[in-house]
Amino acid sequence: MQASNFQLRSSGSPWLEPWLASAGFRVATHSGYFSGELGGLGLSRLKCRLQCSQLWQSTSLLHNQKEKDRYSCIDQSTSYLHVQSLRNFPTEKLRGEVVVVRLDSALLLGHSRTCTFARERALLTIKYLYKARAKVVIVTSWDTVLQSDNPEIKSIDSFADYLSSLLQLQVIPVDGAPGLTSFKKEKWVQNNIILFENLLSFRGEVANCNDFSQKLASGATIFVNDSFSLSHKILASTVGITCFCYASLAGFHFEEELKRLIKITDTTRRPYIAIIGGSNFLRKAPALRMLISLCDGLFFVGKLSFQIMNGLGMSVPSQFIERNAIMEVLQIIQVARDRNVPIYYPTDLGCLNNNDSGTLGVINSTGQLDGWTPADIGPSTLEKLSSIIPLYKKILWIGPTNYDLAEEFSDGATQLGQILEKASFDSCEVIVVGNAACNTLRQNVDSSSRYIEFRNATVVWEFLKGRILPGIAALDKHYPYRIPWSSVFCDPTLPLVVDIGSGNGLFLFQMAKSYESSNFLGLEMNEKLVIRCLEGMASDEKRNLYFVSTNATSTFHSIVSSYPGRLTLVTVQCPIPDFNKEQNRWRMVRRMLVEAITDLLRTNGQVYLQSDVESVLVGMKGQFLSYSKGQLVVDGDDGGHRMENPFGVVSNWERHVLARGAPMYRMLRKV
Repeated sequence: MQASNFQLRSSGSPWLEPWLASAGFRVATHSGYFSGELGGLGLSRLKCRLQCSQLWQSTSLLHNQKEKDRYSCIDQSTSYLHVQSLRNFPTEKLRGEVVVVRLDSALLLGHSRTCTFARERALLTIKYLYKARAKVVIVTSWDTVLQSDNPEIKSIDSFADYLSSLLQLQVIPVDGAPGLTSFKKEKWVQNNIILFENLLSFRGEVANCNDFSQKLASGATIFVNDSFSLSHKILASTVGITCFCYASLAGFHFEEELKRLIKITDTTRRPYIAIIGGSNFLRKAPALRMLISLCDGLFFVGKLSFQIMNGLGMSVPSQFIERNAIMEVLQIIQVARDRNVPIYYPTDLGCLNNNDSGTLGVINSTGQLDGWTPADIGPSTLEKLSSIIPLYKKILWIGPTNYDLAEEFSDGATQLGQILEKASFDSCEVIVVGNAACNTLRQNVDSSSRYIEFRNATVVWEFLKGRILPGIAALDKHYPYRIPWSSVFCDPTLPLVVDIGSGNGLFLFQMAKSYESSNFLGLEMNEKLVIRCLEGMASDEKRNLYFVSTNATSTFHSIVSSYPGRLTLVTVQCPIPDFNKEQNRWRMVRRMLVEAITDLLRTNGQVYLQSDVESVLVGMKGQFLSYSKGQLVVDGDDGGHRMENPFGVVSNWERHVLARGAPMYRMLRKV
């Protein structure tokens, strides 16, 4: 085995003054609008943090700013991984709701020990919903050709019977196109579970057809995805359906698999080595670049090893070289050298004689392979692996060790599995990816529970390539941090005002100056704007203003619920309308956000809505009327939505609209 080392004006509204006092507001003695520059454009987070740090004059303030950056700005490339889960969703909000659950039939039909563990998690999702008195609809797909020998999937009726036996609950099959429109509601008695027809029978599933997605979600309010193995695909049952449900959550199995996926890029356990097999170096190059930046060692096997050996200048038969991947290979080698990361490759190969298909031989990997076809790694390579593995605390095995030949010539994988089994007993964290690796572990059922397994290697490869997995991205988001309010604000017990979609922050900057007896929180999806706002407030020692980069539609509750003071005012101003799709004109204000605001607003709390497009305001108003549980009432609404700005502070867009003589439409609602 070889290794290579590498303004506020005084308000004239009499109704507002008592509320301002009760909310802790007071009018500042100065007037005018904040007009300072908020910092440069296009800054990376690192550059932003360095520049922000230079504004602070003391070590304590510098530490505080670093903490602010940590909790306010999340890496947008991975923020989509923080999803809302069924486990954390209020149980009382499930009762009586129609919930569509996307299951993975492979888990339900699998018989290995690993599949059994995963199947129990998937079944737990259904049982949990049933116990919460939700009306459950199951959607899934199965291949009647590849699984023709499985009696459970001969028909939807037999599959429903099979699910009934697993759940010990009655599952009712519904023939025809999925959707509750064709289902006779009288059949839905005693909270029975419904199973829709095989999704593979409908072209709209794979095409992620909008109409099919809407039919699939008809009558449902909540969607639960428990089919993690399909996360890399854009399907109507995993992506499209989320547009028509007010809440989209991860089931118990999905949640667990997502946690395991994130562990692959977790480098707290070191040293960390990746054993990488298979072929097609060019397609896997982005993932390999990710691994070389994470790991402390790479061991290439299979056809990928030939590309590394060729890149290192070794003699490799031309038929095994991917000539379109040479530049990528050299880049990987160079990064390894720069990071001083060793790259290993096989020293010998188990080969099949071309003239006698039954004859196996061991050939030095740098020797002549004429007349021989590589089948698997050889004994010397396995011996080297056995000596290297104990040096590492975390191991990732992804891809087969063989060279595309039949499994009977893959003894190397079996022996590698034994080596990793021993390592797992020595408290080494082992992650195996792909059917080839997982099938090897299946031979020892007692040890499989100690591994983290992913049978669908495509999901992992796409994740390592840095690509967004559609099935995960479609789910509602959860804010991953608990904000240290005592560090963020001088006095975290003051009344809190939250501006959803705070944009460039100019409105909140002036509000924070004008109303010094309250704290202000801006929630904005655009991280660059949030970074500029943090730069603008870096020298402000009052500390009654803060910004967070997040999608407040789904994260509002998880962020604001931990605030120790009272939530007294929530503002939603000028959300960007989509005139092409009427249902998207007020998409920021949805049922989940309205319910979260209603749950957290204290008595005498208020919601302020504003837009320069009246239909958008009407849409937002409609959402609050529908989902605020009667707790919010309109104050002074004459139906014209032309009330005056109650704060005397205008947002940037509001100023622009008023300057051109156009109207603003406003509404204030009270608890």
